[in-house]
Amino acid sequence: MPGETATKVGHGLAKVLRLQLNYRDPLGANDDPVTRGESTFTSGTTDTYAYLEEEPTSWEWIKENMPTLHDIGLYFYRLFPFLSWITRYNLQWLMGDMIAGITVGAVVVPQGMAYAKLANMKPEYGLYTSFMGVLIYWVFATSKDITIGPVAVMSTLVGDIVKRTQQKHPEIQAEELGRCLSIIVGAIVAGLGFFRLGFIVDFIPLPAISAFMTGSAVNIISGQLKTVLEEKDKFNNKGDTYMVIIESLKHLPSTSIGAAMGLTALAMLYIIRSACTYGAKRWPQHSKIFFFASTMRTVFVILFYTMISAAVNLHRKDHPRFSILGHVPRGFQHAGAPTVNKELIQKFATELPASVIVLLIEHIAISKSFGRVNNYTIDPSQELVAIGVTNLLGPFLGAYPATGSFSRTAIKSKAGVRTPLAGCITAIVVLLAIYALPAVFFYIPQASLAGVIIHAVGDLITPPNVVYQFWRVSPLDVLIFFIGVIVTVFSSIENGVYCTICVSAALLLFRVAKARGNFLGRVRIHSVIGDHLLDNDGKYGTFGSDKKPLPGDSKVEEGDGKDGGTVRTIFLPLNHADGSNPDIEPEQPYPGIFIYRFSEGLNYPNANHYTDHLVESIFKRTRRTNPFSYEKPGDRPWNDPGPRRGKAPEVDTHLPTLKAIILDLSSVNNVDVTAVQTLIDVRNQLDRYASPDTVQWHFAHINNRWTKRALAAAGFGYPTFPSGEGFKRWKPIFSVAEIGGSASAAAHAEHQEQERHRLQKGSEGIDIEAGPDSKSQSNDDTVKAPVEEISPYNGSDSSRDGSGIEEHPQKLHDELAGSIAYQARRKAAVVQGINRPFFHIDLTSALQSAIANMEEISSVFPPETGFTK
Repeated sequence: MPGETATKVGHGLAKVLRLQLNYRDPLGANDDPVTRGESTFTSGTTDTYAYLEEEPTSWEWIKENMPTLHDIGLYFYRLFPFLSWITRYNLQWLMGDMIAGITVGAVVVPQGMAYAKLANMKPEYGLYTSFMGVLIYWVFATSKDITIGPVAVMSTLVGDIVKRTQQKHPEIQAEELGRCLSIIVGAIVAGLGFFRLGFIVDFIPLPAISAFMTGSAVNIISGQLKTVLEEKDKFNNKGDTYMVIIESLKHLPSTSIGAAMGLTALAMLYIIRSACTYGAKRWPQHSKIFFFASTMRTVFVILFYTMISAAVNLHRKDHPRFSILGHVPRGFQHAGAPTVNKELIQKFATELPASVIVLLIEHIAISKSFGRVNNYTIDPSQELVAIGVTNLLGPFLGAYPATGSFSRTAIKSKAGVRTPLAGCITAIVVLLAIYALPAVFFYIPQASLAGVIIHAVGDLITPPNVVYQFWRVSPLDVLIFFIGVIVTVFSSIENGVYCTICVSAALLLFRVAKARGNFLGRVRIHSVIGDHLLDNDGKYGTFGSDKKPLPGDSKVEEGDGKDGGTVRTIFLPLNHADGSNPDIEPEQPYPGIFIYRFSEGLNYPNANHYTDHLVESIFKRTRRTNPFSYEKPGDRPWNDPGPRRGKAPEVDTHLPTLKAIILDLSSVNNVDVTAVQTLIDVRNQLDRYASPDTVQWHFAHINNRWTKRALAAAGFGYPTFPSGEGFKRWKPIFSVAEIGGSASAAAHAEHQEQERHRLQKGSEGIDIEAGPDSKSQSNDDTVKAPVEEISPYNGSDSSRDGSGIEEHPQKLHDELAGSIAYQARRKAAVVQGINRPFFHIDLTSALQSAIANMEEISSVFPPETGFTK
């Protein structure tokens, strides 16, 4: 009763608003709810075909996408991934985590202090950032390898923001600005993660990321040249990359003795790494030792040059011979609530997009990469939650923005980390450094720290071989890469980020908008292994002399092995755009019938481009059905003026008239209003071209119910006929499949095998007159399908050719009886609903339907109506 009331209310509202509820019933056949008047095959023939495909509804979409209580609980459970593995933590995992955690901790301490200098902050802020990053991340982590902390690129970006802000507002402290920036970007990134929007990172392609990393590395290296050479002349080493390089070279004569501490430290880092790499190859049995020796090279170099610096400057603290790090306070001297207010946020608001993008792409790119290497999958949205919460809580201890580090993640992975809990071990190491080593940090040479930075970011530069592989895959992506690098070098990191993303998006839109489909033709193919054909039984054979008809011929058959090969029909582009052998000439499917395959999705950017190509090609390959449709010259459109005065229209009689179009939607998942309206306009245009005929539109490989609903709403999926004609029925062709379970093809094969065993036993003296199971003979589900049943004699049965009939007449009788009994149990069903007969499961059925109905229409309508074959 409530349903009837709702229906009445809906119909009343539709009447008031003048909605065409029957718009999707182009034949006006509501009196026949099963076949809708469109089929010569009625519902009374068999219940097998009584399947009507229902359209999806808005309420159904809401129910599918509305979270249930279970989904809500699962959402909160997945916010803390450690709950799924922490209860099974074991001693072996602990040993791996301890080794990896201590190793990374030894590396992150000198790197953290060095990167803090890039951010124009004091060294201790790098230690605070390192501590909070590794301490918090493991709670939300879906990656065991990633290490959150200060990184070169993000630190450089923060340093640029601090510099530009202090130029206008010198009263603002760098640390205050960095902590506030961390709070804001952390809130933004965490919000993206909580709303599960991690997929947005996928819109940033690999060439753009590589360009960003390479350009940033060049920018950082150029900025450190002044420090590593310890040039005494003052010049701006925070400007555009190319200017910094020029200025550094220009002021080389001002280099001081500190350059020895920087250049030799840089050289020693590369020498140790090269030696360890060679040793691991030369003595692979000791590769672990060489790995840890290579990993600890940063610690060794810093300690070595700190020892030299302490020996030289022990009594010259106030006037050291070269720049040293200086005083680093013990403990968390700057802990407290960060300053966050509207005025401070406005100072760097324009820098927020670049900061958020850098946090996202660097962390997600690294975590995805190591996840693939170590055979696990990360959750991008959960990773955003992790770095967002880290940057929200870190500033309370003095941290500035942090994200995933490539170099430390690689070290952690190679060190054999087992779980994200290794971050806690690293946090303990950093904590010990904060409280126990500040006195040692005092003598660290600034030039040596600069050498550590240059060595660390050098690995971010994309090697030439990778760029060459980009070129092999997509030359346009190489163009994006070089655009990003050049913009970063001659402008800034932020502009390089924006430029690469914008150019990548423009290229994506261009590819979508200029997508071009292909017209397909049909080809008969055989399955071949080596130089042998395979028949249906998997046996070797040779090409037979008899050719089987193609779909659309008088009889449609697939290869059955009689000619020695499995013959089937496929559809290839007529222009061989897919790289298929040009010596093969695909046949036009049928005169006046065209198969068109979309290469991309079908949406508003490319709908017109697709249809323009479709119409243009059809006009070239067909002729008007009625060349004398314009009685007067003035009736003709301006763009088709026709022949000169006194001359008859030229007619290409060798060209067919347009009959049907088959669209392959295998690459289309969704369609929008613009795309559907474009198809409607093309349908009307081609109907006028084919008048008095109408063009039949068939669709194959529709993958989405909502796409079917959209096309049906526009009147597609059903045949169309000239107005005023009484022909309302046509010949349907449905794709039928066996229902699973006991009526499946597998059960059929098993039944045949059992019958063979039973007959063999019978021939050995067992009673064979019992016949097949009486239950199977009296089955009430007998189906009289109007399609050809699959023969029970598909195997290499001796009874097929008559051999053995005289020797075993009772055997043949029993086998036949068993097969008939099985046949009675078999069931079949249409794959798609009969209420949309022009939506087909594949191209073969679409072509068969188009040909059959074209011939049906031509046989019903007399020649004077204009319908021609």
